[in-house]
Amino acid sequence: QVQLVESGGGLVQAGGSLRLSCAPSGRTVSSLAMGWFRQAPGKEREFVAVIRRRGGNTYNADFVKGRFTVSRDNANNTVYLQMNSLKPEDTAVYYCAAAVADYSASRYYTRDVNYDYWGQGTRVTVSS
Repeated sequence: QVQLVESGGGLVQAGGSLRLSCAPSGRTVSSLAMGWFRQAPGKEREFVAVIRRRGGNTYNADFVKGRFTVSRDNANNTVYLQMNSLKPEDTAVYYCAAAVADYSASRYYTRDVNYDYWGQGTRVTVSS
């Protein structure tokens, strides 16, 4: 069983930055595909970014547009989501997720059903 512990959410002004962290227990980050999703009030959960097992390749949602960067630190067994140039529409609960399967294409990681483990979520609020 893998447990994901998230941290780093909070309140920030538009244009500011936040870094979210996610640490899995029981597995190494390099043995999992680690994804980030978010859910805004009244909306469905949506994919944000993923860092894959092999080579640490990343794949981002279109709306990220270079503002967000997913990375991992194998030594600290932690995955990060660096969010810059935040906008009020980025306000949401952000979830870390882990997938054991090594899918052939990154697009499979955009679907939440393809993840095996989920964090509790961390709230990000961007004020205008």
